[in-house]
Amino acid sequence: MSDPTRSDKVRLDKWLWAARFFKTRSLAADEIDKGRVRVNGQVAKASREPRVGDEIEFKAGYSSRTVVVRALSAVRGPAPQAALLYEETAASLLARAQAAEQRRLAPEPAHTITQGRPTKRDRRQLQDLRSSDRTPGWNERWSAALDD
Repeated sequence: MSDPTRSDKVRLDKWLWAARFFKTRSLAADEIDKGRVRVNGQVAKASREPRVGDEIEFKAGYSSRTVVVRALSAVRGPAPQAALLYEETAASLLARAQAAEQRRLAPEPAHTITQGRPTKRDRRQLQDLRSSDRTPGWNERWSAALDD
């Protein structure tokens, strides 16, 4: 029986998972099914078998990556071992560094929100603050009562 780490045939989704680009094989397969993974410039299927030397383009995290397959493996191992399965291209490294610098200089405004939505208690406190501003509420401005 052959060693599973030295397999000559491995599915693309399994290789992406083994190379630690995606946490689960199903996440890798979903990205492939959505057409977000290209092998040698062509949209790939999950069952495609990558070969040593193939160039794979995909989006992982905030930026796109382009890697060249250096070895095949169907087994997910430790990160140092997984890093031997691929080599990232110089253009991809440069693009990721520029994207990281851009995020550092101009962060996404939504990322500065730390608490999220106000709770029911917070909303009541805000409403109390707003009503104490001496601004008459709707019912105080408009009344159907007759003035006596």
